Amino acid sequence: MHTPYFLIDKGRIEKNLRILRRVMDDTGCRILLAQKCFSCYALYPLVSEYLSGATASGLFEARLCHEEMQGKENHIFSPAFRPEDFDEICSICDHVVFNTPRQLELFGRQAKKAGLQVGLRINPECSTQEGHAIYDPCAPGSRLGTRLKDFEQSICHDPSLLSLIDGLHFHTLCEQNADALAVTLECVEAKFGDMLPQMKWINFGGGHHITRPDYDIPLLEQCIGRMKQRYGLTVYLEPGEAVALNAGELHCNILEIQPAATDGISNVIVDTSAACHMPDV
Repeated sequence: MHTPYFLIDKGRIEKNLRILRRVMDDTGCRILLAQKCFSCYALYPLVSEYLSGATASGLFEARLCHEEMQGKENHIFSPAFRPEDFDEICSICDHVVFNTPRQLELFGRQAKKAGLQVGLRINPECSTQEGHAIYDPCAPGSRLGTRLKDFEQSICHDPSLLSLIDGLHFHTLCEQNADALAVTLECVEAKFGDMLPQMKWINFGGGHHITRPDYDIPLLEQCIGRMKQRYGLTVYLEPGEAVALNAGELHCNILEIQPAATDGISNVIVDTSAACHMPDV
């Protein structure tokens, strides 16, 4: 075979999917494939056997789910949507999550009229990451998610916005265990707890390393159960890496080795690069 290529172990993918499915069966939650991390659509029929659907970060990923996971849930989130894309999004997606009240104001009514479930991404302002500050959605100046004080200002300006929202979404983790989720959930309840009884669902986002050997699945299931029992919410999770974890390799060839110069640094030139979802590389 010519390099570069991905070598994917279908059996390991299915092993991961069985773990995720067990969490769904035990708790009644719904787990979606985060396509920004893993979008090998040749395996979508297998993924569809186990998971509830997929989530997209733009129109093209939404099309991919619509075409390759027919009959499954198709969710989409983007920091901002293009007006020329939104008619098609409304025709192929089931859920749309907006990043800010302004995006909700611009597109929320159109989405509701088309029959979509509408969500708002929140920023619980609770950092639990170590070593991933550049990817931390709770870092100062983050563009991702709406802080409580900003949402309250928007509601004061237009109270009707609250009636457009069916659920809340947060995504603050990166390759983390359930203890980070439990801490984050405390902050979500402290800041947005008054809104939760009015919601239909809550989405815990991605970054959950559920298929890692040391992952605390019982604690995850407690977190899910808490949201269901206290507020009657349907719970969604959107893992990406957990679906494909330890299930494949990127094969390449070394084209050139540059020997160490006076600075003692050697370089290896290969026939591939890694430019997709960088936190996972």
